[in-house]
Amino acid sequence: MASRKDQASVSEKGNLKWWQLSLLGVGCIIGTGFFLGTGIGIKTAGPSILIAFIIAAFSTYVVFDALARLTAEHPEKGSFCAYANHAFGRWAGFSNGWMYWSAEILITGSQLTALGLFTRFWFPHLPLWMLATVYAVLGLIVVFIGTNGFEKVENVMAVIKVLGILMFIVIAALALFGIFGYHGKKPDLSLDFQSFFPNGMTGLWSALIFAFYTFGGIEIMGMMANELKDPKDGPKAGKVMLSLLATIYLLAVGLAVLLVPWTRFNTKESPFVIALADYHLSFVPHAFNAILIIAGFSTMAASLFAVTNLLVTLSETGDAPKVFAKKGKYKVSLPALGVTAGGLAFSIIMSLLLPEKIYEHITTAAGLMLLYTWTLILFSFKKLMKLKPADNIKGLISLLFIWLAISGTLFEKTSRPGLFISIGFLVIIAAATLIMSRRWKTSKT
Repeated sequence: MASRKDQASVSEKGNLKWWQLSLLGVGCIIGTGFFLGTGIGIKTAGPSILIAFIIAAFSTYVVFDALARLTAEHPEKGSFCAYANHAFGRWAGFSNGWMYWSAEILITGSQLTALGLFTRFWFPHLPLWMLATVYAVLGLIVVFIGTNGFEKVENVMAVIKVLGILMFIVIAALALFGIFGYHGKKPDLSLDFQSFFPNGMTGLWSALIFAFYTFGGIEIMGMMANELKDPKDGPKAGKVMLSLLATIYLLAVGLAVLLVPWTRFNTKESPFVIALADYHLSFVPHAFNAILIIAGFSTMAASLFAVTNLLVTLSETGDAPKVFAKKGKYKVSLPALGVTAGGLAFSIIMSLLLPEKIYEHITTAAGLMLLYTWTLILFSFKKLMKLKPADNIKGLISLLFIWLAISGTLFEKTSRPGLFISIGFLVIIAAATLIMSRRWKTSKT
């Protein structure tokens, strides 16, 4: 692990307060996975999607708490990659780093395509590739201005996103109590098993993955935890942030399924627009389209920030070419930013040229790879820290839920190919790791 001198040097650089990290976490996490993808979860599980959100919130907290406590005890720039390295060897740090980098680049490409589609709601004649390129350039600029600029942009967007969810909660509550009149067919509010679990327990199992997707981004918070004035505030920042997210998520989704029958939700529109559609509030589609764009851009910029800085860290540890660690007079490594831009361009081209379903399967696989990263975080935590029995129990329950979410994709035809593709990615990364491990042995000899 890091020496005391190294740990001190890391902590001295931090100027982030715990509440700022909480706000930053909100900015990194709330994205199109919640504002758009939640509809798929409701379509799959019905009202029982609320249980999936509770499960996902619990597991996310356990994973972030593990990462934050590791950072408090052993502040290191490489975050979860460095801890995997210390716990299991260089192969774990190398494979974990490149798996995360690949997953985020693929997901970012899909986010850019989605941003282009959202923008065409107002400008239908603009070509998709042009809009995606504009957002990509803006995202790279956010990364280029450095950590302080990134924090400010994400904090502003976090506030906007939270206000957007609160706006829906207020409007939906007023609609539920008849303030806007009574419109449409109200859902069956009985709490019997069939009404709450319309597709049975298998439906809930299949929908778990969509709830987990709405909490993706805690890895970036783990990287930023080194910027805290006191790294020991990391767990508190996570607890406040995830409590806020879980509360507003459950309120918003709960109100949505109370306003319209769950069968009305689909994969093409935001569930929150569908929930209010019968009330003919003309500003709602425009407001939520703006929120979707802000949410998508925010999480996309966070992903770009993460993969660029991760590439620098991999370079410094010898797991990527040394040139990527050179920053010169800039706040960010231009070679690393260039590789991120190249990967981004490749992902955009894939999203535009590949058939829609195939690219969706690839990005689903990338999302599953993030859950594999979470698994390794929990294993590293158990290996490197002296844990109380309660910590071990929480860790085991969280692992169980994560792997239930992963295995649940077998029951959902739209997610199933993504699971097999993610396994294919793991095989490729394992092969690359095996090749590199032989080189490491040779270099030692």
